[in-house]
Amino acid sequence: MNEKEFYIYLGTHLKDRIRLRFKKDKGQILDLVLQYETILNKKWVVIVRYDCAHGFFHRDLLHPNGDKEKKVIDIPDLKYGISFAKQDLEDKWEWYKEQYLKKLKNDK
Repeated sequence: MNEKEFYIYLGTHLKDRIRLRFKKDKGQILDLVLQYETILNKKWVVIVRYDCAHGFFHRDLLHPNGDKEKKVIDIPDLKYGISFAKQDLEDKWEWYKEQYLKKLKNDK
């Protein structure tokens, strides 16, 4: 089994990134995690996570208060799941961050 992890930095300030981790065996993806992270108060904070924990592929939107919104996503295989999640996070990371920061402000 082969496990890999790497980062894709977003924007120009290196304060936003996608973390991609997956396990692969004989060319088949067995497990994956893609998450959008940003730096808040000098720490990396996860805002959106795609994974296949709990036995199904889904997206978790994380809230500053610790709550999560889980959405099941129907995909043909985990290889497609990587492409789907990566594209979504690259396209919408700024929106996800904006929504998170609004909730953070409202929680104070």
